[in-house]
Amino acid sequence: MLIILPPSETKAHGGDGAPLDYTTLSFTELTDIRKDIAADLQALDVDEALAALKLSEKLRPEAESNQSLEASPTMPAIYRYTGVLYDALDAPSLPREALERLAVGSALFGVVRATDPIPHYRLSGGSKLPARDGSPTPTMKKRWGTAITDALTNVCDGEGELIIDLRSGTYQTLGKVKDAVTVRVEAIQPDGSRKVVSHFNKHYKGELARVLALSGEDAHSIEDVEAIATSAGMTVEGPKAGSLELTLVVTP
Repeated sequence: MLIILPPSETKAHGGDGAPLDYTTLSFTELTDIRKDIAADLQALDVDEALAALKLSEKLRPEAESNQSLEASPTMPAIYRYTGVLYDALDAPSLPREALERLAVGSALFGVVRATDPIPHYRLSGGSKLPARDGSPTPTMKKRWGTAITDALTNVCDGEGELIIDLRSGTYQTLGKVKDAVTVRVEAIQPDGSRKVVSHFNKHYKGELARVLALSGEDAHSIEDVEAIATSAGMTVEGPKAGSLELTLVVTP
């Protein structure tokens, strides 16, 4: 199974790896688009980047880091991304075998595996990044076209892996996978009703990703995912007829 996580806006700086080498990244069929997006990102001066990426002045260092993204040090993607989900995942404590089950969606790289070395950058899935040739500014969805979908579909069909897609809606839109298992998080309210969890769904998805990554059993179906999560003490409801969406029920 391959568990795809959403990226985070916040990222760790630095790293002790060599500068970005596109040939070291998984899903090599995405290389040309990756290079094109990176070139457009580096072509912006800092003020242009602040405007295009809708960043405040206090985030100027983030925009500055984009200008040297191909020269700055790298670290494994799973350690580059930070925030609520990644705190719950606690990747540094995971063994190599667990990391091999993880991947991360990205506006810049499309999708990378957990151990792929990437630099610090700032670009979100909802951004409209100006093209350096002056042509009309495309959305990230248009830039990626079907490339991410095709790459991940090959994982399902060609390699026979089950994909558990924990990306947020914005990143799923960049490359939907028809046969992927998705997860919805609902919290039980004091009156017994349920409410879809917004911000903290990242925390619970991080916990779920950790459970799945550490599982002694591989998941080949949505029923397997449900069984692994349930055996770890999580409350999971199976999908409705014709759906591949599980519901993770939590008590805040």
